[in-house]
Amino acid sequence: MSTGTALAVDPHVVTCTLAPRYEAVRTARDFARTALRRWGLDELFDDVALVASELVTNALRHAIGACPTAADDYDFPTQPAAESRLPIRISLVHRAPQVVCAVSDPSSIGPVAREADFVAESGRGLHLVDSFSRSWGWHPLGGGKVVWALFEAQEAQRPAPAPVAEFGGRHRRSA
Repeated sequence: MSTGTALAVDPHVVTCTLAPRYEAVRTARDFARTALRRWGLDELFDDVALVASELVTNALRHAIGACPTAADDYDFPTQPAAESRLPIRISLVHRAPQVVCAVSDPSSIGPVAREADFVAESGRGLHLVDSFSRSWGWHPLGGGKVVWALFEAQEAQRPAPAPVAEFGGRHRRSA
């Protein structure tokens, strides 16, 4: 598994820096599973994992210069970018009732959905992103871009907080 460095200052905003290797796609899915589970949003995992996989794969292929080899496999760079930083980050943001999955990379060239070719082995990723998310887009950043996808979360019904008397008259902070 590729190493990912996860950051979490706000518990509803989590970020993971991904190594520029093909294992980064699996790391992104594992990261999404962990975050969604902590937020009680397991039902979103399949859609978010598919979209995260597509966005990270696009970043690996198009943003950091992965080149196809003779076996039609991709040869990914093994060193960080020139600025000594790993080039791809995935972030998940939960602001009820929505979740945003965002992947940033060092390329300033925006993604372009190609005409669907149903016999080609690639080229349908952004169509999948469009199908499995509520909306998606991209924004330029200084020295790169971020591609994002928005999902609607159905919050689980949580029981109402217990009356204060049940806690012996003490004040209780709600989560």
